[in-house]
Amino acid sequence: MLPNAIQFTHRPVRGYLAQPNGYCAGVYMAIKALVWMTKLFPPPVYCYHEIVHNGFVVDTFKQAGVVFVDSIDEVPEGAPVMLSAHGSSPTVISTAQERSGIMVDSVCPLVTKVHHEVNRRAAKGYDIIFVGHENHDEAVGTVARAPSHTTLVEPETGLGGFRARDSKKVALFAQTTLGLHEWEEVQLEALKRFPDLEMSRKSDLCYATTNRQDAVRKMSSECDLILVVGSDNSSNTNALVRTARTSGKAAHRIDSIKSIQPEWMENVDVVGVTAGASAPDHLVQEVLKVIDPVEGWQPFRVTEEDEYFPLPHGLRTLLDSVSSMIRIGLTARADVAGIIGFDRTTTAMDALTALDFPVAV
Repeated sequence: MLPNAIQFTHRPVRGYLAQPNGYCAGVYMAIKALVWMTKLFPPPVYCYHEIVHNGFVVDTFKQAGVVFVDSIDEVPEGAPVMLSAHGSSPTVISTAQERSGIMVDSVCPLVTKVHHEVNRRAAKGYDIIFVGHENHDEAVGTVARAPSHTTLVEPETGLGGFRARDSKKVALFAQTTLGLHEWEEVQLEALKRFPDLEMSRKSDLCYATTNRQDAVRKMSSECDLILVVGSDNSSNTNALVRTARTSGKAAHRIDSIKSIQPEWMENVDVVGVTAGASAPDHLVQEVLKVIDPVEGWQPFRVTEEDEYFPLPHGLRTLLDSVSSMIRIGLTARADVAGIIGFDRTTTAMDALTALDFPVAV
């Protein structure tokens, strides 16, 4: 039993762990990229917005000397800066390039795809409906791609008073971390109002977000309670909670074992656990140990994930340059291929643990 573990008056009979759960390929990429930045440059290294929406990950980087800022103006001229995985506006990117000594953009490739779609439709004069959460980093960065053409609508309210200048030139895109049911409701409303509506050929929703929601939806049919590990500002984590509740089951978001309320477990015979796409696995493992069902834990698998996103191009170029300098100075072989191969097999937790101080696990 973990130190200071919560004592439950009722012990569940059985537990399910959703598969997949936790970190997605974009989060893996962003975390490892920022770890590389802390290895290449003396502190402080700056990061525009939280690298991912998870309190543990952000606090870990703060201890390693990373300073998170909400404005590029807070970055001293010449300092290294990384842009978060959620995507940034063109103005932020250009300002960061001008102001910083080294700028690396760790935007998730799936967010970049949506940016390209918005740019392309705006160039053709389309009115763009973007379904997302106001003030979420991803939504802010996407709308900023074409602000005069793009209208943000909340999934809970739908199209509302949206009016198109030309009903035949309307496009619909979504924040990648939305709940599938939220996106579908707005999509149906938009198709009804605009029969010529254009959308991405492939769903805008992140594969990891969709897979995790699918696992929770199916797992809910077997469970009395669903616990979702993740931070409050994580959109995809909150979407998992809503997915479970939409399935008619009690569900709670927890940051860690400290968030679990003993009364939640009363009369619960089967409990399910999952985690948002930016939640570290060790937090999930602690939850499993604390709850400790009588018959143990069983995986509830709906699919396999093997996606891999390489380090951002700017960082790979930088590593190439550093490796070349070592080769020239020491007459040694440059081994960038080895670095990239190592990155493919290294987990985000491995990378965090490699920081210059003990990671509390």
